[in-house]
Amino acid sequence: MATKQQSQNAITLKGSAKLVMDYLNFGINSILFQRGIYPPESFKTEEHFGLSILVSTDTKIQQFLQPVLNQMKGMYLINITVNWLLEQKIQKMSMVISNVNTKEVMERWDFKLQYEGSSDSNPDSVGNKELSIIQKEIRDVLRQICSTVSFLPLLDCPCAFDLQIYTKPDVDVPQEWSETAPSYIANSQELQLRSFSTSLHRMDTVVSYKADF
Repeated sequence: MATKQQSQNAITLKGSAKLVMDYLNFGINSILFQRGIYPPESFKTEEHFGLSILVSTDTKIQQFLQPVLNQMKGMYLINITVNWLLEQKIQKMSMVISNVNTKEVMERWDFKLQYEGSSDSNPDSVGNKELSIIQKEIRDVLRQICSTVSFLPLLDCPCAFDLQIYTKPDVDVPQEWSETAPSYIANSQELQLRSFSTSLHRMDTVVSYKADF
């Protein structure tokens, strides 16, 4: 009976990768709304992880986000399966918010990934943490992202965002992607948010922002 219960509550490596992608998707959408990058009327409310999350309805944003997240998760893109998460190829994703007019980087959200457990890339490998606990941890981080608007500086200029993925050198990058230099912020301050762990992946979220001196 105990073995059966553990099997029901366990999460596979493939399931862990999906949770990481879901967190990134809803986290990025929450940041876009909370930081006012796009007008509030271009978002709709959806229920995820026991929370009401605002998700962009802008087709251009979705067309930009989904190929990136699908590539990380290991779905088909350009007829190639690149299981970056399953093969432990990804180190970090950065969401960079910059001034549209001056191109100055105003804010950077770093989603830092660590791989826990063995180096086995079998998608059916099983972790040892209950799904309900993982979902609570993710819920706590998403709540914290929503609360950052109360202390981060006001973005009082038109802003745009971009995504940067830091990978190991041996990754086959899609042809339409390009290499870029890291985005630094002058006079920056940093805030470490909560972390979550699936027992197979650990995600640390850090926001760096331009200090108002």
